[in-house]
Amino acid sequence: MKPSLDVLILAAGRGTRMNSELPKVLHLLQGVALIQYVIESVLELGVNRIVIVVGYGESEVRKALSKYGDRIEFVRQEKQLGTGHAVNSAAKVFKEKFGDVLILAGDAPFLGKKILSELILQHRKSGSQASILSARVVEPKGYGRIVRNLKDGVLAIREELDASSDERGISEINSGAYVFNKSHLFRVLGKIKATNKKGEYYLTDTIEFLIREGAVVSAFCLVGEEEVMGINSRKDLVKANLALYQKKAVELLESGVTVMSPENTFIASDVTVGQDSIIYPFTYIERNVKIGKGCRIGPFTHIREGSHIEDKAQIGSFVEVVRSRVGKGTNIKHLSYVGDARVGAKANLGAGTITANYDGSKKHKTIIGDGAFIGSNTVLIAPVKVGKNAKTGAGSVILADNNIPNGQVFAGVPAKKIGNRK
Repeated sequence: MKPSLDVLILAAGRGTRMNSELPKVLHLLQGVALIQYVIESVLELGVNRIVIVVGYGESEVRKALSKYGDRIEFVRQEKQLGTGHAVNSAAKVFKEKFGDVLILAGDAPFLGKKILSELILQHRKSGSQASILSARVVEPKGYGRIVRNLKDGVLAIREELDASSDERGISEINSGAYVFNKSHLFRVLGKIKATNKKGEYYLTDTIEFLIREGAVVSAFCLVGEEEVMGINSRKDLVKANLALYQKKAVELLESGVTVMSPENTFIASDVTVGQDSIIYPFTYIERNVKIGKGCRIGPFTHIREGSHIEDKAQIGSFVEVVRSRVGKGTNIKHLSYVGDARVGAKANLGAGTITANYDGSKKHKTIIGDGAFIGSNTVLIAPVKVGKNAKTGAGSVILADNNIPNGQVFAGVPAKKIGNRK
């Protein structure tokens, strides 16, 4: 019978090095909370249960993760006394001790499904009672070290504060991800002591107890420095963001997209961009954005989450597009704000065009038809519709619900019909 697999995510800490009131696991990486990366990875594994240990900022964490509903459970760590204490806080919810538990830190966003699947596979193939995901890094400072014997077997995990000078020279580090046989884990958790320099109960101390009992303990070096990275400070957060942006830029370059200045361009990992598009410097494109083929985007452009730019459209300097769809061949080249709008094909929005989508209580939509010509400095107060091939004069203010029929020309403040467009 294949052992069941549960997941335990440790998310109780404040993260003092963040110097923030916000719980560490809720800090954003490309607009997404760190812990959500971890949850999304394990959901893909098809696990039995996902239990999250909460403590500092519990209500905020619960609220942020409410969208997962009954797919996740919470357990409270009353006092933050270390990783061992956090895991022991969850012992009461794991009444069934058959099977394995995958333990992960809530601030390790780069351990994806592929890596975790390989760790679980190696754990079960090796017949281990405990398995550690390790990595070899150039600069191991700050990490626990994997101490091995002459036969390459695991002896211990030594936290840096408690490590000897020789142990600190070890380059193989603990990633903070483990697979334990539940019955072995919860049996030895009660034996660990807070006798280290931090006065905490370390989960890593369970490894030595298991080895003394004759259990099989393995460390699998399956990842590199980037994947093993945990987010412990704002510097780490910036480093992680930059790594993702650079990775995305390379991916786009290889797919036929020109990114003029990768080091000065910020494109979220899930953005799609069509072949032969050009992204100019200082462009910021958020998650869940689609850009078609042959587009020109930037410089100094902000395309926010949920927007769709169709083929051969141009979004130019100092333009912000928010939750909007911009049609094929449309030009929005200068100094414009397009929010909650649907812009048709081959339209032109002149410099300074504003869709005023917020009335102080809720957002409204603007619809601009195919071939429409919006004069410079036009303000469109939503909800409003501009028909196909319609036109506005420069500096016009189109009031809410004052829709412009197809082919007509409006101008003025407030705008009124002045003719038909030829």
